[in-house]
Amino acid sequence: MFAHLIKDILAEAPQSQEVKICGWVRTRREMKNLVFVEVNDGSCLAGIQCTFDRGAGEHSAFTVDTDTALAALSTGAAVVIEGRLIVSPASGQAVEVSAQSLRIIGDAPAENRDAQPAYLATPAYPLQKKRHSLEFLREIAHLRPRTNTFGAVARVRNRMAFAIHQYFQQKNFQYINTPIITAGDAEGAGAMFQVTTLDWEALAKVGARQIDYAKDFFGKKTFLTVSGQLEAETCALALSRVYTFGPTFRAENSNTARHLAEFWMVEPEFAFAELEDDMALAEDFLKFIFKTALEDCAEDLAFFDSHIEKGIIETLTRVVNAQFAHITYTDAIGELEKAMAKGVVFEFNPQWGCDLQSEHEKYLTEKVAGGPVIVTDYPKDIKAFYMKQNDDGKTVRAMDVLVPRLGEIIGGSQREDNLEKLCRRMLEMGMKLEDYAWYLDTRRYGTVPHAGFGLGFERLIQYITGMANIRDVIPYPRAVGQADF
Repeated sequence: MFAHLIKDILAEAPQSQEVKICGWVRTRREMKNLVFVEVNDGSCLAGIQCTFDRGAGEHSAFTVDTDTALAALSTGAAVVIEGRLIVSPASGQAVEVSAQSLRIIGDAPAENRDAQPAYLATPAYPLQKKRHSLEFLREIAHLRPRTNTFGAVARVRNRMAFAIHQYFQQKNFQYINTPIITAGDAEGAGAMFQVTTLDWEALAKVGARQIDYAKDFFGKKTFLTVSGQLEAETCALALSRVYTFGPTFRAENSNTARHLAEFWMVEPEFAFAELEDDMALAEDFLKFIFKTALEDCAEDLAFFDSHIEKGIIETLTRVVNAQFAHITYTDAIGELEKAMAKGVVFEFNPQWGCDLQSEHEKYLTEKVAGGPVIVTDYPKDIKAFYMKQNDDGKTVRAMDVLVPRLGEIIGGSQREDNLEKLCRRMLEMGMKLEDYAWYLDTRRYGTVPHAGFGLGFERLIQYITGMANIRDVIPYPRAVGQADF
C-alpha cells in the first residue's frame, strides 16, 4: 500500500481505515500498556500520534518484531508504521493511528557508536527533543529541515515560489531564463564573482603580471550575474511582458544578517509601461503573494507568529488590505528631518543625496505613512545607470516599495529609453559602451517606454516568516567564508 502523507491523513475522516505512514520519529513515550510514537514526514507542521497497545489481546501490535523495534526506537529514526485511523481520545488531536506494525528502516542512535573502519562510526543524532539555537542549526544545515522551524520555512518558500509563477502567468508575463554567466555588470558598479578556467596557481608560479583573457574559456573576463535585468529588458522589447526568477550573486564582503552571496531574484520587465504602471504592478504583486501566504500557509504562519515573531499575521493582513502611500524621495527626507527636529534620533542622519537606511524606511512606514509606502524620484547619483532621468537633471524615475517591520522589499524604475541620455550616463559612470552594445541596440531599434522591478526572494521569505537572519530562509546559505554544504 502506497504511503499516505500525514498532511492528507489528518484531513481524512477517521473510519478505522488502514493507513501506512512513512516518516521520522519526533517523540516516543510509554504509559502502562501503551507506547506513543509521534511521526512527522515534513508534509505539514503537525505530526501524527501512533499508539501501540500492549493490552489489546490477540489484536495487540506487540509481536516479537514490533516489540524489538519499539525497544530500539529513538528520536530521528525513519519508520514505516501501519495501522488504522481512529478518533483520538486525547485532547489536542482529532485523529491518531491505532498501530499494528512498526518497521525501522533507518535508525538514529541517541549515543555515539564507534565502528571500524572509522568512517562508519556514527555520532549521536544531534536533533534531540529540546530547543536548539539557530546558530547551532546553521552548523548542521543538512539536518535542520527536520525541525519545526526549518520545515515550516521550506514549505512557505515552496508555496511562495509557486505563487510567483502563478501571479505572472495570470498576468500574461512570459517566464524567461537569463544567463548566470555574464561579461557585463547590470548594476554598473557591483562586486562580482569572477568565472574562469585559467590556472591561477600556474600563472602565479611564473610571475605573470598580466592575464590574457583571450585564452580563458569564454575569451573574455566573465562573472556570475548580479541580475538578469538587462537581458530581460531585451526580451520585454519583443514579448511585451517577461519575468525572470533565478539565482544571482554578489561578492560583497558583508557578514550581516541581511546579506547573502547567492540569492534568488524575481525580476519582471514590461514594455509600454511607465513608473506609475510599475508601482501598480508591484503593489498588486505583493498583495497577491501575502494573501496566498495567509490562505495557503496558515498553519506554518501561526507557528511563526507564536514562536518566531508575534504579529506577523496581523502585519501581512494589514498590507493586503492597505492602499500603498506614495511619497517622493525629497519629501521623505523632509519628513525625516522634521522627525529629527522633534527629537527623533537616527544612527545615520538623513540628508538629501544619501541613500535611505533601514531605520529611515521603517520610520516612514510605521510613523509617517502608517503602512506600506512607495518612495519615488531618487537622486540619480545613488541609483543605477539604466533608470530614466527626470527633467530636473537631478533625479530618476525610480521607486522603492517599503513595508512595515522590514523597510525596502522591492526596488524598481522606469528604464531610460533615450539612447543619448543612457549613453551619457554610462560614460559618466566610467562604463565602456562597447561592452553594452547589444543592450544599447534596444534603444536604437524600436525602443518604447518600459519598466520593471526586482524582489529578493529570501527577503520576501524573511518578511513572511519573521526569521531574523537571511541565512535561515534558504536551505544552504552562501556568505563570506561559508560554503560548507
